[in-house]
Amino acid sequence: MRKVMKSCGIISTLQALSRDPGADGAALSEVVRRYPFRTNEYYQGLIRQTGDPLWRQVMPDAMELSDDAGLQDPLAEEALSPVPNLVHRYPNRVLWLVSHECALHCRFCTRKRRWSSPLPMTGELLRDGLRYIRENPQVNDVLLSGGDPLLLDPSRLETILGELRHIPHVAVLRIGTRVPCALPERVTGELATMLARHHPLFLNIHFNHPREITEESRRACALLADAGIPLGSQTVLLRDVNDDAHVLGELFQTLLGLRVRPYYLMQMDLTRGTAHFRTPLSRGLEIVARLRNRISGMAVPQLVVDLPGGLGKVPLVPNRIEHIGEDHVVFRSYQGAPCRYPVREEEAREMREVLGMVRV
Repeated sequence: MRKVMKSCGIISTLQALSRDPGADGAALSEVVRRYPFRTNEYYQGLIRQTGDPLWRQVMPDAMELSDDAGLQDPLAEEALSPVPNLVHRYPNRVLWLVSHECALHCRFCTRKRRWSSPLPMTGELLRDGLRYIRENPQVNDVLLSGGDPLLLDPSRLETILGELRHIPHVAVLRIGTRVPCALPERVTGELATMLARHHPLFLNIHFNHPREITEESRRACALLADAGIPLGSQTVLLRDVNDDAHVLGELFQTLLGLRVRPYYLMQMDLTRGTAHFRTPLSRGLEIVARLRNRISGMAVPQLVVDLPGGLGKVPLVPNRIEHIGEDHVVFRSYQGAPCRYPVREEEAREMREVLGMVRV
């Protein structure tokens, strides 16, 4: 019943749902036909019961088929790909999808459209991507994603990193990964040492819930941090998974103790088949406002929305300005208390003009 990938314990059948006697097998089979199921033995072992926050992240749900308003490609990645698998959205950086394999299929994934028809990174596509980056000297930052780059054979990943390091105008390399959280056994001392040969290289790890921080994931993060690799985290705000200030505060503060700097708290993308995970914009603003000054400032990530149509990320910030007078600004503290802050008249005028532009 289980399909197991050597050394990874990958599970791609619905046997993992057997602990849920109320599951509608026929309905879930239709979900999986459209959006394939994939998890692994390690992550499966972290699930305590049907419907818990980790269960919801990886288990198929019939509601995935009832979302007609969502977009197949909400960030217009395909339209912004000058060569297949390489997205050039911002002038100075590119997103390069170098792997089509994941340790998990997160049911809220922006790239669900690719699960049933992946585009593997062939030698030809690899050469096309490298050629594009070489021919565009404004690109100084390359983010490797997928799939998950840390599921590539380490020698293949090293080849990609080495080729990029030989391009003079590429200054920064980044890797987006869920492996240290979702399949930490893949992170070895040898892998960390190899990655460290390509500094400056940054890793952003996808953690969504405090229960994903285990002895194994701590060890994986320590190996990477000890190799001098700056670590950040990206968290997606998910209904009935982590849309709670206490849960996220615990997650972010714990990550900081692991030398993983919380980087983004991301509003759910408008991806088809994910509406049941989506929270109102106001919920993220409320959570960030509650966390500010209650946990370390270094542990509070940016709350961002990735705009549909490939228009890029914009920050969402709780408004602490109550009023702008002629010579003062009234702020609201994190405890809700008003504070009158003196400013020059021309400064107040400039603030009113800037904030007026923002409101428009």
